[in-house]
Amino acid sequence: MKNRLRVLRAEREWSQQDLAVQLEVSRQSVNAIETGRYDPSLPLAFRIARLFDLPIEAIFEPPSS
Repeated sequence: MKNRLRVLRAEREWSQQDLAVQLEVSRQSVNAIETGRYDPSLPLAFRIARLFDLPIEAIFEPPSS
């Protein structure tokens, strides 16, 4: 799944570790989400959206069919 997580994180000048701490996940999880190797669970996607004060759809793009 495509996402804007890396861009949003960079706009705030947060490292992957900074974001991981705020989301209570590992830095490796943040990296995997940013690179599209891992799709976050729905609860994690909601936490990410709340953290950036954006709707989930503004961060994550569903795969094209």
